[in-house]
Amino acid sequence: MDSDQNELRFQSIYEMLFQMGKGNFAHRIQRSKIDDNLEIVTVLINMFAEEMNEFILHKGYVNPHHTNKYIVQSAFILDAYFVIKSFNSKVPAILGFKPEDIYQKYFLELLVEPSVAVFKNIENDIIENPIYHASVQLTFKTQKQLYIPVSCIILRLLHSTDILVSFVTNIIEETTLPTTLTSDKDQTKPKGIYRIADVQLIQELYDFILNNLDKPLPTIKELARIFGTNEYKLKYGFKYLFKTSIYQFYNTKRLNKAHLLIQQTTIQLKEIAVMTGFNSYPNFSKAFKKLFGYSPNEMKRML
Repeated sequence: MDSDQNELRFQSIYEMLFQMGKGNFAHRIQRSKIDDNLEIVTVLINMFAEEMNEFILHKGYVNPHHTNKYIVQSAFILDAYFVIKSFNSKVPAILGFKPEDIYQKYFLELLVEPSVAVFKNIENDIIENPIYHASVQLTFKTQKQLYIPVSCIILRLLHSTDILVSFVTNIIEETTLPTTLTSDKDQTKPKGIYRIADVQLIQELYDFILNNLDKPLPTIKELARIFGTNEYKLKYGFKYLFKTSIYQFYNTKRLNKAHLLIQQTTIQLKEIAVMTGFNSYPNFSKAFKKLFGYSPNEMKRML
């Protein structure tokens, strides 16, 4: 048992070093409760990553973390005992397992501990309610012990005891190298964008936008209040670091997400419009056509 646990810890260290080798110092290794030399190595690697992250920011680099490579729709079919009966072809690629390692596996074994507790709380409702349908936030763990948080639709299939668990997720392409975006000699830098904390603030805004593409973008004034700063720093700092305005960045990212959802899933177009923060389908269609040169309903879709 100890050797198996240590093997998982070594895998986490290897994955962390691999990410650092790619220039991504934002990852951290999950700490264990074991007090041994391997845990000391874990602490030292985390500390080194933290120092390198600070060093990169100090030199005027900013790391946009990731971009959406493509979006996929995944699904499991479970039996009445929550054993996996079937799944679509995207699941092994997302979780990093071989198909035979997932088939007939207990579904909860794919979840992290907090999500196991969440799922157990609804097990009885799923079994007893023949028309059960709910959206539940769950986090899967990959073969490499990385975490994938997703919003799952869980429902009972009609005239059956089988259960469908489906979700849409991103396949992420990590940035390999940070891009130099600021310089001490650059005279065009907006006033006040000099400290590490300012760059980190703009980075947090970047991440906030990516994590909320399904919602309307707050105004600059509201964003300034959310991040505890002034409108000037957000507006001009973001444009200086990312070479685009806050709204243009948000609009392009959500329309790219919509394009991928249309291409890779069978979700209805009106629902995709809502999922990407548009309050009406005509507004969505107009913005989509302006960016891509064709309307959403002109795209070829999955059968």
